Amino acid sequence: MATEIEVSFPENLKVQTKVGEFTIMTDQDKESGGDGTAASPFALFTSSIAACAGYYALKFCRTREIDPAGMTLKLCYEWDEKQKRYPKMLIELKLPREFPDKYRKAILKAMDQCTVKRHILQPPEFEMSLI
Repeated sequence: MATEIEVSFPENLKVQTKVGEFTIMTDQDKESGGDGTAASPFALFTSSIAACAGYYALKFCRTREIDPAGMTLKLCYEWDEKQKRYPKMLIELKLPREFPDKYRKAILKAMDQCTVKRHILQPPEFEMSLI
């Protein structure tokens, strides 16, 4: 079954998507002509990478009955003016205090399974059409 995302354009530079029962609003910052009322599509994109890696880290802990209290994750990236892109993203996981040393490499491997990141590394084919 194919997944569909419906997109509408409520006002100014706002773009609204409907994914199943969820509605997601995006906007652009004021410097780009938007109203600054919601995250930009790129911010949602990078947030989805961080959330996905976080999900795999959390699932790793839950599966092994490791308390995730105190665990945090941060995704960092910087704009390269010359390349006009973000050439590198760093995902940093702060482990819980009682995290077993024997699982340190394994949790990184689990985070590497992030479906969002895998779609970047092996991108789908994009086809556009007009109706």
